[in-house]
Amino acid sequence: MHTVELERLKARKGARKRSEIPNEVLSALNQGKIETVNLVEWLAIDMPFLLRNSLTEIGWEEQIDHLYDQSLKLQDQGITKRLKGIGTILFQALEEEENRTEIFERLASHTSDMVRAWAAFSIAADETLSLPERLEIMRRFATDGSFSVRECAWDALRSYLVDDLAYSFELLTEWVKDEDPNIRRCAVEATRPRGVWCKHIPTLKKNPDPGLTILEFVRSDPSNYVQRSVGNWLNDASKSTPDWVINTCLRWRKESPTKETSWIIKHALRTLKKHNTLSQKLQLIAIN
Repeated sequence: MHTVELERLKARKGARKRSEIPNEVLSALNQGKIETVNLVEWLAIDMPFLLRNSLTEIGWEEQIDHLYDQSLKLQDQGITKRLKGIGTILFQALEEEENRTEIFERLASHTSDMVRAWAAFSIAADETLSLPERLEIMRRFATDGSFSVRECAWDALRSYLVDDLAYSFELLTEWVKDEDPNIRRCAVEATRPRGVWCKHIPTLKKNPDPGLTILEFVRSDPSNYVQRSVGNWLNDASKSTPDWVINTCLRWRKESPTKETSWIIKHALRTLKKHNTLSQKLQLIAIN
């Protein structure tokens, strides 16, 4: 595929349905020549086919047949389990390689965002890493240009953060102070009490107070990307500890009377407002 043609495909608008994805786009995605531009494309990728093509491209031919066969066994799984499954088999194969660092780098910097996501999940499969080491490696994925890879980054961290929340929040304090909004957002998103497509964190559903260790630093964040995540964190908590969220929002409103904090509060209280849980006074706070 010529460079000019690839550039044309990169400038495309994503299809709304899988059936609307042009054949040339789907082919380029499965060959690892271009990134996805939306979830529709992400879900349409033939993972075993992409795996075979990407391993050929990076020169890891000796593992192609084995890893391809292993990936086929994951085909009846959901999208997230397949992503994590391929990350795991890649990690296992890398463990046997002398030049594992070089091969990992090729995967982690691949043109395909899905291949980079596999690389992120290969780190999740490595249980020997300390939490500081894990966070350091995951920074590159948390700041990736692809939203999908950034989502995989926090998911790859989440189970390890849950193991010791107090220590995790201590380490993540540096992340919420980082100048990159992607890093700040990852710290918040990775610790949401409920999350979107991941296991809940029962401890934080019961008592979200430890989350303030990082949330206080981003209660008036200038980035809407981060604001939305903070609001979602509090909205998660509101479903099991509404009084805690209401009190936190009241305090923030008083201590941080900024438009950024106001937006976060409105976003945080949306479920309580929807279910008429808020008093008239708090409803005004939620919309002003």
